[in-house]
Amino acid sequence: MRRERKVKIVATLGPKTASQEMIERLFLAGVDCFRINFSHTPHDDAALLHGRIREVEGRHCRPISILADLQGPKLRVGEFEEGAADLEEGAAFRFDTDKTAGTRDRIHLPHPYIFKSIKPGHAILLDDGKLRLVTEEVTAEVITTRVVVGGKLNDRKGVSLPDTELPIGAMTEKDRRDLEFAANLGVDWIALSFVQRPDDVAEGRKLAAGRAAVMVKVEKPQAIERLEEIIEASDGLMVARGDLGVEAPVETVPGLQKRMTRMCRRAGKPVVVATQMLESMISAPVPTRAEVSDVATAVFEGADAVMLSAESAVGEYPEEAVGMMDRIAKEVETDPLYPNIIYAQRTEPEATTPDAISAAAQLTADTLNVAAIVSYTSSGSTGMRAARERPIQPVIALTPRPETGRRLALVWGLHCVLTPDAEDETDMVKRACRIAFQEGFARPGDRIVVTAGVPFGTPGATNLLRIAFVGSMEPQDN
Repeated sequence: MRRERKVKIVATLGPKTASQEMIERLFLAGVDCFRINFSHTPHDDAALLHGRIREVEGRHCRPISILADLQGPKLRVGEFEEGAADLEEGAAFRFDTDKTAGTRDRIHLPHPYIFKSIKPGHAILLDDGKLRLVTEEVTAEVITTRVVVGGKLNDRKGVSLPDTELPIGAMTEKDRRDLEFAANLGVDWIALSFVQRPDDVAEGRKLAAGRAAVMVKVEKPQAIERLEEIIEASDGLMVARGDLGVEAPVETVPGLQKRMTRMCRRAGKPVVVATQMLESMISAPVPTRAEVSDVATAVFEGADAVMLSAESAVGEYPEEAVGMMDRIAKEVETDPLYPNIIYAQRTEPEATTPDAISAAAQLTADTLNVAAIVSYTSSGSTGMRAARERPIQPVIALTPRPETGRRLALVWGLHCVLTPDAEDETDMVKRACRIAFQEGFARPGDRIVVTAGVPFGTPGATNLLRIAFVGSMEPQDN
């Protein structure tokens, strides 16, 4: 099950793709990580999906990553007398604490902390940004606004506050229950929604307690302001362009995407580009040219993974959407310009032994034109460092821990294989050569670069680099 590309593919499971058969078909089409959206998936259904994914994983002997995406706090207006109201441009409109049904002049806003946080001049966006209002006056019970962009507003539509930092965490009680359930279930990544500050990430990490890696979804302008701290506090990042494009000016999103991708690569943490990548394939068998270019841009930029949302959850062509992403990625990665673009973004290694070894491995691989880099990794940190260098050569991550292999399945360029730790240096070299041969990366006579930590099995102790020749060998058990 060797992939012919470095970037990974994340696919969201939903009504169209929840069956065992469809999960396996999507995996064979190219999915490396399955996303379970807890906004729409009850616990019983999530457990079924988890079991089906693990069944596919066992059948094909390849680690598969599972991402549990938490809903986060949802802000919504109340209900109208007639189910909806037309907000006219230039008209005054009020949000208040009165629970009675709304009219064309006012609506109940059931979030008291907004009244304490919002200031005159702050924008209020409704229904995914379709309507825009500006705050003029605020009291403890009423927010008076002026309609800048009007339109029809229905019951329970969402509220976004791009200028207002709210005194609430990124997780609701539902999210805490979902996180506990997902972590106990055995998912590999947990995505936190609507993060505003590093403290939000700290809460998620504390609750996860090492049972799953924590990924931050960047959807709020407030998170952009503290991006470096948030990346440092997290295990990975998702560029959630849908909600980010609602709260931030949409023309700024491409630049923010590039900035986040490069910051994550510099930090050696995976970054996923998400939302509307092949949106038209929800109802069409082929994407638009602009969508193809969008996916290609993320691959050229060096993103670890690209993600399908509604395309694979409720779309009519989920398998075709995965196949299209796979083909786009392979085409980009064989483009003559690709190596130069990827290398141009390379950063200097930190002054640590593991970083120096990983940088030396990449340089050695280039100089000797080796068949593969083989990294022994227990915690996953060695594999992450190898991926940060973005080598053109394949990287085989050997780990004795299934949970490490599954987490690394989301990371750029890593082909994860479960195998016991090496007993000594001789076993280390023989095992690396054998697996590189068995997995189809090297032939007899090829050279490989091997990195590991001595003593073996010590997490984060990468301190050894070897160059080895792959000899003629009979296949053996790993």
